[in-house]
Amino acid sequence: MAIARSLPFHIMTKPIGATCNLDCEYCFYLTKSKLYPNQSDFRMQEHVLEEYIVQYIAQQPGPEVSFAWQGGEPTLMGLDFFRKVVELQEANRPKGWTIANSIQTNGMLLDNNWCEFLRKHKFLVGLSLDGPPELHDRYRKDKKGGNTSAEVRASLERMQASNVEFNVLCVVNNVNVEHPLKMYHYFKELGVNYLQFIPIVEQEVDGKVGVRSVGGIEYGRFLTQIYNEWVCEDLGEIYVQLFEGLVGIGAGMGPSVCVFAPTCGRFLAMEHNGDVYACDHYVDPDHLLGNFLITKMVDMVDSPNQKQFGQDKLDTLTEYCKRCPVLTYCYGGCPKNRVGLSPDGEAGHNHLCAGYRQFFTYVQPFNKAIVSQLQQRQAPHGIRQLTKDVYRTLWDQIGRNDLCPCQSGKKYKKCCG
Repeated sequence: MAIARSLPFHIMTKPIGATCNLDCEYCFYLTKSKLYPNQSDFRMQEHVLEEYIVQYIAQQPGPEVSFAWQGGEPTLMGLDFFRKVVELQEANRPKGWTIANSIQTNGMLLDNNWCEFLRKHKFLVGLSLDGPPELHDRYRKDKKGGNTSAEVRASLERMQASNVEFNVLCVVNNVNVEHPLKMYHYFKELGVNYLQFIPIVEQEVDGKVGVRSVGGIEYGRFLTQIYNEWVCEDLGEIYVQLFEGLVGIGAGMGPSVCVFAPTCGRFLAMEHNGDVYACDHYVDPDHLLGNFLITKMVDMVDSPNQKQFGQDKLDTLTEYCKRCPVLTYCYGGCPKNRVGLSPDGEAGHNHLCAGYRQFFTYVQPFNKAIVSQLQQRQAPHGIRQLTKDVYRTLWDQIGRNDLCPCQSGKKYKKCCG
């Protein structure tokens, strides 16, 4: 089959739809099964899987093709399904190309057999863990309302023992946002070297933000406190996706995640039956692009509707956003979080704006120092020495009535003091 040399796009694949063995209170995807009211089995059929792999590889520019498996809980498909995945990938891999797989999981089923498979086939695992037990278990419950932290930690330790490559995906909510260093130290104690902090913003039916959501100001404070320790002590040893991404932006390489890109539309979601949606956060009838068994994926990605969906991210920025001095670090954030009013009273403003603006402003002197040192090929140890100097310059000898160095606009005694 001829290889299509088009711009790359990414599909987040849901091989078992919204089916999950947990009942996390904040999960936005569990209700997606209602899109298919006449179905009780949401397992991807083998002919759908095979056509997906053939088509997805053929329509990527290469030479690396990345597959992402999510849910629901994708491990419910069982090991035999994923053995078939790698078999089909290898059979359809063009000579000289490489295939990469990632899987997002709650970790409840990751026994030694799973770990051996994931290590052997070099799957990158995203493990959901929201902090120490008393914080993780607040919202991440099993179907009987029981706690899950012990099982997740056991799976983490099995992956470490098996040398499985993984990162921790931590959802930041209204509870754990109040304990940033407790969270960070817990992950460090577990030996976690790769971290993602994902803020939750829930919108209720009446348009109000849900109680489990993290506030913008609180999220900014959360990021700032973790960043201060990371940039002075752990840079180069622990990789926090957001922090590393800021360095790339400061170096002129652009954002590493779609959330902070000027436009979107190249990261789509696919349900178990081949239905393709505009985005993982827009799996609904209004954003259904079609089914890849009928319409080629690349045609849906490049369709006028999807292009407009992606362009709307930039075109619908509020005027307050357009004037923002750190716009290029954020670009208004994810459209799904634009559920608030700007300080000017304009609708469609990102709920997390206050935190983003504060945090991205605060990191500027650190980011400039890091980028400069990286361009001089300085080792992480040397960079940390410089960032410690930046930290001391900002924070040493601050009076209680001085403006807080974190850029919140408040007096130190009423903020980080």
